[in-house]
Amino acid sequence: MNRILAYGEILWDIFPGRTILGGAPFNFAYRIKSLGDTTLFASRIGTDELGDRAYAHMRTLGMDTALLQRNTSLPTGTVSVRLTHNQAPDYVINPNTAYDYIELTDELLNAAAQTECLCFGTLIQRTSKSRQTLQALIDAATNAVKFLDINLRKNCWSKETIHYSLTRANILKLNDDEVEQLRDIFNLRFQSYPRFCQLMLNMFELDYILITFGEYGAMAQSALGEEVYVPGYKIKVIDSLGAGDAFSAGFIHHLLKGRSLRHACENGNALGALVAATLGGTSPVSENELISLLGENTQRTYHPDFR
Repeated sequence: MNRILAYGEILWDIFPGRTILGGAPFNFAYRIKSLGDTTLFASRIGTDELGDRAYAHMRTLGMDTALLQRNTSLPTGTVSVRLTHNQAPDYVINPNTAYDYIELTDELLNAAAQTECLCFGTLIQRTSKSRQTLQALIDAATNAVKFLDINLRKNCWSKETIHYSLTRANILKLNDDEVEQLRDIFNLRFQSYPRFCQLMLNMFELDYILITFGEYGAMAQSALGEEVYVPGYKIKVIDSLGAGDAFSAGFIHHLLKGRSLRHACENGNALGALVAATLGGTSPVSENELISLLGENTQRTYHPDFR
């Protein structure tokens, strides 16, 4: 059983007519717990009504709340979300919320020192307080795989935090839009996704790079030169919230168990597809559903660059 620490934002995604608890590290923590791993989630919520609801919901999901801090002066995080024509989420992330001020505690440091994998992103680094706490946790997690789900949200990152994160990560996970953003940030020249991976692997001491393509699946490349592409599944998308986080959870769960890069990608890809076919990032997905999708002759969707 893997021991995993997810650090970062917990927030309410506010849609017209519904409100769903989310945040990439929160979704990741729930999903990897559902796979049977020992999972700790570190964040901060307010003592407001939304904070009470978030705490209660985490308990309902069976998640450990020992590292969930409360803030009496700042509100629980919120995001205004609208879905585009292809059901992809567009976010407006509200600033100055409780998760921007996560305190460094002995409990957090002990958790980091004992974890096998530390998952983090860039949104939680938009303020100095939570950024400094993260840096201390990374330093403490000497034996852990550092999994960077980069999540480049509008107005919530800087080149400095991206560069720092990449220099401390072992695994980089991003989507195809974020590939283009990193192209511009680092002034990269490439004609293919594998070439992008090669450039990034050479620039930073990464072991793996994972790229998700939504309905077209995902690819992975290792520092040892192994390259894997897995096509997507032709499914009816309900909403894609949490699908990328599910991919991350499925991937790291199997990689830490010593499975092959292809096996980890296939399982992450299938789990992400099943989550996209549900409402919200923490809708339950059974092991039988996952096994069924992996075993069926479901129609696959191929990225044009990997046909």
